[in-house]
Amino acid sequence: MVLKERKLIDRIRRLAGTATTTSGATTNGPVVRGIGDDCAILRVRAGFELLVTTDLCVEGVHFSREWHPAKSVGHRCLTRGLSDIASMGGEPLACFLSLGLPSSLSQSWVDGFLQGLRNLAKHFKVQLAGGDISSAKQVTADIVVVGEVPAGKGLLRSGARPGDRIYVTGDLGGSAAVLKRLYKGDKIQPAKSSRHFYPSPRIEAGLWLRQKRKANSMIDLSDGLSVDLAHICEESRVSAILYADRMPVAEGADLALALHGGEEYELLFTAPASVKLPHRVAGIKVTEIGLINGRSNYSSAIQILGENGTVRSLAPLGWEHFRKQG
Repeated sequence: MVLKERKLIDRIRRLAGTATTTSGATTNGPVVRGIGDDCAILRVRAGFELLVTTDLCVEGVHFSREWHPAKSVGHRCLTRGLSDIASMGGEPLACFLSLGLPSSLSQSWVDGFLQGLRNLAKHFKVQLAGGDISSAKQVTADIVVVGEVPAGKGLLRSGARPGDRIYVTGDLGGSAAVLKRLYKGDKIQPAKSSRHFYPSPRIEAGLWLRQKRKANSMIDLSDGLSVDLAHICEESRVSAILYADRMPVAEGADLALALHGGEEYELLFTAPASVKLPHRVAGIKVTEIGLINGRSNYSSAIQILGENGTVRSLAPLGWEHFRKQG
């Protein structure tokens, strides 16, 4: 059984490692005051803007307790928010967690969830600075991550221009390939190296691309390449063509999964043709996969050049809530 609310909050506070001075202030960088008051107090540096993102994780939609260990669920929950900060070229400062928990849930599961989240937070020096707890019919976790970026320097979806090259970090389709096997009933060991069970947000790569002024638009791949590239096309009012033979397909995946599979948390970005990019950024492989064109060039936002030389429209078939998934 889950601990009563006050005892659980005390447990979370200890796990969060919130240290305080005699004056009541925390000693953890940008977090002036964390868990213990009605609001957290954050310190924002002069000349910087605040980044705020929120992501909801719902049992049966974003994870299954049958497939995903508690540590993996906590890790994946925080990854979603950190990846959004990475896609803006920002640095994370603090996170906030609101949890809805069934009363029948074991406390060991809750501890595992918190440990998975805390381990990733510790890696990126992000403090858990607050949140909320409620009873619920199924596990529900809402993560809020706050970050910072120099004023006016955040990488937006609206910066792509005709003639830009399209790039992606890492390999694509691996997470979706694992999920496909889980749905088939395969038993899969949740290895720490798995991009599905323990994805790694590309904070360092996003920072490098922003600091070196290499990218002019960026988004993280959470819903699938076809969906997320469509967001860039919509916000930038451009179209795109992808090259099938350049797609970095992950081991165990195929082209369809690379194009439409979600939960990659890689970075998709555009850069002017004059920009020279290394093959690796912050230790992560970078691949050129397409070209941005004017929106009037095509009837559809995205097209793909196949290995046989034919061009076809590419519908955004990645994840979308409330749409029947094929």
